[in-house]
Amino acid sequence: MFDLNGKVSLITGGNSGIGLGFAEGLASQGAEVCIWGRNQEKNAAAEEKLKGYGVKAAAMRCDVSIESEVVDSFAKTLEIFGHVDSCFANAGVGGGGMPFDAMTEDEWHRVFRVNMDGVVFTFREAVKHMKERGQGGSLVVTSSGTARFGAAGSEHYSATKAGVIALIQSLAVGQARYGIRANAIIPGWIETPMTERALQTEVYKDRVLRRIPFRRWGQPDDFRGIAVYFASDASSYHTGDTVAVDGGVSHF
Repeated sequence: MFDLNGKVSLITGGNSGIGLGFAEGLASQGAEVCIWGRNQEKNAAAEEKLKGYGVKAAAMRCDVSIESEVVDSFAKTLEIFGHVDSCFANAGVGGGGMPFDAMTEDEWHRVFRVNMDGVVFTFREAVKHMKERGQGGSLVVTSSGTARFGAAGSEHYSATKAGVIALIQSLAVGQARYGIRANAIIPGWIETPMTERALQTEVYKDRVLRRIPFRRWGQPDDFRGIAVYFASDASSYHTGDTVAVDGGVSHF
């Protein structure tokens, strides 16, 4: 049921953190994997790591906030792999903690270009391909707990993360007739290159870690299983959902 041999997965922001966790889970079950990222050095390291699972893997530089790069990168992905069965829109940037009353237009659009526009551009190309191929597919976006609980100083970030959930729900309804399913994942407090420094401070340990029922930060490896599930035939009737992988923090 969870065998991914013969399937191809695309993961944006797949060269580290949660994205690489997705990619490793997929590769471990036999999927061929293509990752997009902006850092060439991290891309190369991730590609080598994925090939260690004995599967075909490729990494390419792509800034998802630039529409033309997404279009070109998706075309190159198809040239290399032939098709895409599942697409994980994981690339994102943080809010930076700017007070809302000091929010500039440039800062607002900086976050929206990656976290919202980048998801739209990526899924648009994926849907176009999946419909033309006629064999369905799976769309998965990485959202955030801030979509539900908010985050002072990151209003633009939380707005994008709520927005992609609404996008997923509409895609689930609109694309089901083509066998395309769409779901969102909400991570909890995950130790990644983006968050590692903050999570090691005494403030975070005191105020946040004790609120997580598992009493530990999440790790990229915690996302291997959910990626396999959504890329596999096991989730063939599962669409329009938002799944929290957060150690129970949203319930405590």
